[in-house]
Amino acid sequence: MHKMEMLVEDKWVAHSFKPIFHIPQNDDSSKRIVAGVPGGDPAVLGSLVECLEPPYYLLYVLHTPRGEAKPGRYQSPPLSLAQVQALLERFGAFFSADARYDLWAHSQSSNATVVWDRHNLLFGYGPLDVFSSKLLSLGFFRGTPEVPAPHSHHYRAEFDAMARDVMVAFDWSRSPLMPEDEQ
Repeated sequence: MHKMEMLVEDKWVAHSFKPIFHIPQNDDSSKRIVAGVPGGDPAVLGSLVECLEPPYYLLYVLHTPRGEAKPGRYQSPPLSLAQVQALLERFGAFFSADARYDLWAHSQSSNATVVWDRHNLLFGYGPLDVFSSKLLSLGFFRGTPEVPAPHSHHYRAEFDAMARDVMVAFDWSRSPLMPEDEQ
C-alpha cells in the first residue's frame, strides 16, 4: 500500500521516491535538508530522530481526519527514543499508507526538527551535516525529490481503527491547525 499516486499515461500508479536528498541553496535563514521517503518507510524518520538529543516532542498534524479526532495539531509529552521508535513500529503500516497526517519530531536540546509530510517528503532543520551523513549511510544519494503533478492521496478506511489508536497512544495536547497545515 502507498499514500500517494501519480498519473502516468491516463493511469493512476503508486508513487515512491528514490532514496534521494537535497540541501537547497538559498539566502534565507531556514536551511534544511529535503529527502524523499521511499515506500513511505517510517524508519527513515526514526533514523534522523536518532541523530538528535532526547527528549523528543512529536507533533501529529491531523489535517484530514476520518472520524478519529478533530483536525488539529497534537503534541506529545516529552518522549524517549525508545518511545518514538515504538510508535513508528506499532503504527508503521498506517504511517506508510495513509496521508491524513504530517508527523514532526523536535528536539529542544538539539534545536532541531524533522518533518515527514503527506507527500512522503522529509524535511530536516538543524544539523544538516549529521542528517546528510545518516542518509548516505542508509543508501540515499544526492538528488532533488519532486512531488509529481498531478497526484492524489489515500485516506484508507482500513486504517481508521489504527488512526484512533494513534490518538490514544499518548496524552496529546491539541491546538488548532495553522493555515499552512490545511489542504
